[in-house]
Amino acid sequence: MTANYPEVSGGREILLGVSGGISAYKSCELLRRMQDLGFRVTVIPTRASLNFVGIATWEALSGRQVPLDLWNNVHQVPHISLAKKASAIVIAPATADLIAKLAAGIADDLLTNIVLASTSPVILVPAMHTEMWLNAATVANLATLNDRGFIIVEPESGRLTGSDVGMGRYPETQKIIGALTEELKTRSDLLGKRVLISAGGTREPIDAVRYIGNRSSGKQGYALAYAAAIRGADVTLVAANCDLPDIEGVNTIHVSTALEMQDALSAHFEESDILIMAAAIADVRPASPISGKVKKEDLTSIELIRNPDITAELTAKKGTQVVIGFAAQASDTQGQGLELAAKKLQEKGLDLLYFNDVSGGAIFGSDETAGVILRAHGESSQFPRASKLTLAHTLLDNALDKLG
Repeated sequence: MTANYPEVSGGREILLGVSGGISAYKSCELLRRMQDLGFRVTVIPTRASLNFVGIATWEALSGRQVPLDLWNNVHQVPHISLAKKASAIVIAPATADLIAKLAAGIADDLLTNIVLASTSPVILVPAMHTEMWLNAATVANLATLNDRGFIIVEPESGRLTGSDVGMGRYPETQKIIGALTEELKTRSDLLGKRVLISAGGTREPIDAVRYIGNRSSGKQGYALAYAAAIRGADVTLVAANCDLPDIEGVNTIHVSTALEMQDALSAHFEESDILIMAAAIADVRPASPISGKVKKEDLTSIELIRNPDITAELTAKKGTQVVIGFAAQASDTQGQGLELAAKKLQEKGLDLLYFNDVSGGAIFGSDETAGVILRAHGESSQFPRASKLTLAHTLLDNALDKLG
């Protein structure tokens, strides 16, 4: 699951195909409304569509370069790379000509090649004169595409070009947006919120090759970052020694030690709405790390000093932010794990805390988790075994409730 996060670009990467109909200008408004919901949009116009809306307009509105054909940046294999990156493809307007090509599997330009190469949902927004919409060939082609899983947003009746009135009018933008969000099951409830997340495990150097560390993989922190991103948040992820690919659309800051993590989190905390401390931060570090490698016969003792309590320092400065912490205990604490977690919740001024049992290395490196969610007012709830992504959404739901 985690390895796929970058490919879906936070679940909000959309390709907007525009074919050569007069209603192409209406897709400028569609692009803006998709951006309002936190979608990142790349426009793929056909050559014919540029007679109606030019490249400069699309690049100015999207803030992105507009790829035109298969022969630019060939080394990047544009039709494949764009197809893999997209969470969905919306083609608006879709002309009768383009619909016919797609039904026949013809790939003679960049847009049709991308559609053939993509496994993501494709949403077609037909717009044309009534006679073309009702033509038996168009009806048959749309039926074929519908059978193949294409989502068809049917046109509306109204004023067409010239004095013509009838079925075939480009539908209202909100109707298209509704089809897109329903297909992707996206939520935008974190739009405008800034979420700061720590992930992974810090490493405190003993010498040039040895360190004090832990077994945290960072998977939970990355799942949290992904979940927040697909819900529209502006996400900053501070990742300590995570062997995971960056998530596109998430600002990832790579650190190694507790002090580096402290600096990164402190720099972004004030501007954040939600802080989630999923990282396993070393409690101590060597007082005097050695630049070279210590011979094993000389490694008889290590003087340790305490690392700062980053969570407590940040919560002491919090205003309206919601802060969520994590606590891992082993079952050999004689049943006191939950008591210790509840104490940590109160002492560090947290709003929520997720407690889990890591006996025998459980949870670390796994794609699943199970534990208990504790709340500042004393309520707690069991979280049954489920994916770390499911937990991420559950914690974000709780954070939004707390934010009001």
